[in-house]
Amino acid sequence: MIFLYAFLVGGLLCAVGQLLLDLTKLTPARILTGYVVTGVILGGLGLYRPLIDAAGAGASVPLTGFGCLIAEGVKKAVDSDGSLGILTGSMTAGAAGITAALIFGLAASMFAKSSARE
Repeated sequence: MIFLYAFLVGGLLCAVGQLLLDLTKLTPARILTGYVVTGVILGGLGLYRPLIDAAGAGASVPLTGFGCLIAEGVKKAVDSDGSLGILTGSMTAGAAGITAALIFGLAASMFAKSSARE
């Protein structure tokens, strides 16, 4: 059943993003930022974790899941390190995802041919 929930939640998040692209003048960068900030807010309030528990990767893989991860990392770091955790928590929590994105981006750039946009 978790596969169905993952598909529905992930699909709904993607559909909302596509509707924002099609029906508004928002740029993809603004939508990306909005998704991450929404995830941070919902994660900070403790409202996103139950969705991740119910839908698994359907909720944790999209950008809102990354925002929730950042919020939870900051909460954990503030509890252990105090005010310094505000600055270090997000980087510690998101380090694996950021590193993977950099490595895969570098690997893709070695095999892909770049071209100028027209």
